[in-house]
Amino acid sequence: MFDLSSTALKRAPSWAASLPEELQTPCFIVSERGIVDNLHATARACGGVERLMPHVKTHRAGWIVKRLIREGVTAFKTATVAEVAMVLEAGAKHVVWAYPTVNPAHIRTVLALAHAHPDARVEALVDSAAGVAAWRLATNGAQLPNLSLLIDLDAGMGRTGAPIATATLQLARELATLGCFGGWHVYDGHIHDLDHATRRKRVAAIVGEVTALTRAAEAEGLSRRLIAGGSYTFDLWPLTLADFVSPGSWAYSSAQHDLELPALGWTPSAYVLATVISRNSTTATLDAGSKAISPDKPLAERFRWDGKIVMMSEEHVVVENTDLAVGDRVMLLPRHACTTAYLYPCAMVLTAEGSWEVREQLGNRR
Repeated sequence: MFDLSSTALKRAPSWAASLPEELQTPCFIVSERGIVDNLHATARACGGVERLMPHVKTHRAGWIVKRLIREGVTAFKTATVAEVAMVLEAGAKHVVWAYPTVNPAHIRTVLALAHAHPDARVEALVDSAAGVAAWRLATNGAQLPNLSLLIDLDAGMGRTGAPIATATLQLARELATLGCFGGWHVYDGHIHDLDHATRRKRVAAIVGEVTALTRAAEAEGLSRRLIAGGSYTFDLWPLTLADFVSPGSWAYSSAQHDLELPALGWTPSAYVLATVISRNSTTATLDAGSKAISPDKPLAERFRWDGKIVMMSEEHVVVENTDLAVGDRVMLLPRHACTTAYLYPCAMVLTAEGSWEVREQLGNRR
């Protein structure tokens, strides 16, 4: 009989040495200590933990939100209503739903969450007159003292956001009339140049435009409060302009950010554990297909490997290899940690105290 307990653990970080033998694979593996260390590095880069508004879409885990609150994080950004609920249930006192939808069911859900958590500050985005109208209709003219709306600005990504132009002040005026204008939001996710000086120059151009708009708002008695930035730019937004910055990928890092943002000192802290289930002379087949590692990157880049990723189907991935044996376990570092975490309802976590335990996360709940 084949003895699974004798199989080797390959391509693993040192912190995974004590990983339990009896695990079903594929399995999502996380280091809590790595997340905390990454948080401290991120806070140093942006001017302090109090300035961070981390995006939870990276991990979608309430236990991480609780840990970050313990470390001094006071505000969180979300993409879905399930994430809003998760963050509030974890005890956060400030959450931004950063998704300017006009879907009435989603809006009603967020309104109900704000009502159920009166001690928390709940904010959402709009980027059009239709968005303002949708919120006006959902609230029926009533105000929630802990709810405010921010105007999403398009910094050049072309996905969502109103123009960075004086005409957009009209949206702010309408929200102010409703008594719920909370400021501005800008995401520059299209900026991911490898050269730091190039990123700085591109962000500086956006900063100039946003500064002019928010000064014009302030001159009318409107809020100039701003949430800005993403994982490649959060450290480039000046403290004098952006009250909060919102990186997300720092929590787990990834095969991509480990290479492209080394100056930030982020350590990869989330992997997929897979088992070699078959092999031939030049390839090995692992039990981690597209349902285990996010397929939203080109095949050759889906996880770090020192040879070719030959093919991937739903439950299998075939890789070039000559040294793995059937039964070996392999730790795969995803190229995109955010969408890989989304595939798992729980993670096997190495706690900060050094023990292993299963912890829940949202997985693909929206």
